[in-house]
Amino acid sequence: MEIAYNELAARLRVSVARLVKVMRSEVRRDEPLSLTERSTLSMVYQYSKMLPSELAIKEKVTSQSMSQIINKLSLLNYIEKTPSREDKRKVIITITPKGKEFIELKRNKSQEWLAKAISEKTTNAEREILASAITILSKLVD
Repeated sequence: MEIAYNELAARLRVSVARLVKVMRSEVRRDEPLSLTERSTLSMVYQYSKMLPSELAIKEKVTSQSMSQIINKLSLLNYIEKTPSREDKRKVIITITPKGKEFIELKRNKSQEWLAKAISEKTTNAEREILASAITILSKLVD
């Protein structure tokens, strides 16, 4: 029996959304940053340097909202704002060592929680299926 694409898509969407929600709630204790602030910091971590306008586009927020996010991250010493050498009107956003540490700690906590959940709740056969599923899921997003 073949599963319809829409049904498969709906089941996958719900499962992935629930997994992300549970993982975030398990790791999120005493979180000083909102989801958008964490996502923005992760984006700067990933790209090493970005313009505020690029961040606003990637995060799908207004320039005004991004300005507030950048100011908060700067106050917490997670990012640094440096005037552009080419265009003095522009500011380059980079991550600080404290910001890198924050992101890496969050990622490690998430990974540890997920590894524990996998080890406690799945069989060896299910782990092999998960490993194969990662390849398929990667195709969907790459």
